[in-house]
Amino acid sequence: MVELRKNEHKTLLTIEKLSGKASVRQIMKESGLPDATIMRAALTLQDKKLVQILEKKQTIIWLNDEGKLHAKKGLPERRLVDALKNLAEKAPLKRTIEKADLDKQFIPIALGWIQEKKWAILNTKTNALQMLGKPKEGNDEKLLKLLGEKEQTTVEELIPELRPAVKLLKRRRLLETEEKTRRIINIAKAGWTAINKGIKVTAEVTQLTPELIISGKWQKVKLQKYNIKAPVAKTWPGKKHPYLQFLDEAKEKLITLGFKEMTGPIVETSFFNFDALYTPQDHPAREMFGIYFVKSPKYGSLNIYKHIVDKVKKTHEDGWKTGSNGWRYKYSVKEARRLILRGHGTCQSVRTLLSKDLEIPGRYFSIVRCYRPEVVDKTHLTEFNQVEGIVVDKNLTLQDLLGVLEKFAIEIAEADEVKFKPDYFPFTEPSVELSAYKKGYGWIEFGGSGIFRPEVTMPLNIKVPVIAWGLGIDRLFMLKAGIDDIRYIFAQDLDWIRRKGVV
Repeated sequence: MVELRKNEHKTLLTIEKLSGKASVRQIMKESGLPDATIMRAALTLQDKKLVQILEKKQTIIWLNDEGKLHAKKGLPERRLVDALKNLAEKAPLKRTIEKADLDKQFIPIALGWIQEKKWAILNTKTNALQMLGKPKEGNDEKLLKLLGEKEQTTVEELIPELRPAVKLLKRRRLLETEEKTRRIINIAKAGWTAINKGIKVTAEVTQLTPELIISGKWQKVKLQKYNIKAPVAKTWPGKKHPYLQFLDEAKEKLITLGFKEMTGPIVETSFFNFDALYTPQDHPAREMFGIYFVKSPKYGSLNIYKHIVDKVKKTHEDGWKTGSNGWRYKYSVKEARRLILRGHGTCQSVRTLLSKDLEIPGRYFSIVRCYRPEVVDKTHLTEFNQVEGIVVDKNLTLQDLLGVLEKFAIEIAEADEVKFKPDYFPFTEPSVELSAYKKGYGWIEFGGSGIFRPEVTMPLNIKVPVIAWGLGIDRLFMLKAGIDDIRYIFAQDLDWIRRKGVV
């Protein structure tokens, strides 16, 4: 007669009741035992050759709230193209959006996908949409419809042509996935024999208590052996978000390289964000489509910087003493006082160059939150982080800048290769754009750099060269972590956060 513990006996008899073969979920439902208890019992039964455990990996998928919304109403691009179809297949963008009745947050998504799927084209001159043929229902829409009808399913149960759509909908943050192992437990031949002959249930002590020790009963009771192979409930210890951890590491490495951290306000004046960087007051980047304006108060004070403002004003108007002709327009101090949300980190460099604590030679950096009214897509956000750096020293050259950028990309983003190409910025000359490559990921553009022009440094009373760069550190993390969508960094994907290892 076979001797089994209580939970092993109950598990075996439950499987017998379920025709000798059952999943862990079925056994849980029938017996009322927790899954961890069932698996511990099953592993012991398997060691005794009484059962067999068959494992099958599965990816469970289900729609999140936004996915359920689109399953009900249709994807934003489908709703937009249907509206366009009802408007004779060609109509102004604004009218088409109104017809589609799209929420504001879905408008850029719909515009991006309607063109990526080649359902329609946007004429930027007339701001009108034109349909391109008859849009067919894609596999992403078919999968969305299927998941809208089901609470959840598995990738393995999908027909082959729908499986690639899982990755697409997950990238669009419309569905959630979870990797699970489905276990089926079969009663083996020896198990059936044991059931037929009868099973003796033995009582075992699972916890050694003070009472057992003091009374001496511990010598007479049977102690349960601890099965180290048995699965236990998953635990997720608290840890720092992977991206925040990356930012801390980047700061530590820059400080190790001799850089000091710069600070500055989020709400900035146009003077520091643009004017002091020799960006003319009629530059397109200063329009409402390029920057966020503060509604109230509209203007800040520049009184303590009056002598610097005067020099910048003259530089803009006629070049002052810089050897430049300037931008040749009437400079407005009132416009310079206009309050905005910081559009880039370079304004911190200007404040540092004006600081009484500036050291020459000196190295400075900042990692700051910046704001621009961008169209949100896989590489752009309206809020983003930028790592800014400057080096102030005699005899600095472009070669010094390229060396710093290369080291930065390789040391911090773990890039395999970097490349540079000429670029243009109003405040640097020469100007360089940095891109980096990582095997298995590809190339990604990080941002611009260059040597500050005399029109920037001279009004700030800086008489030595200054090399500067402003890079999208969000993209640096994307390269290091192998993420292809910048929105994923800030998504509340607990599964990814939990599984991301602690460095």
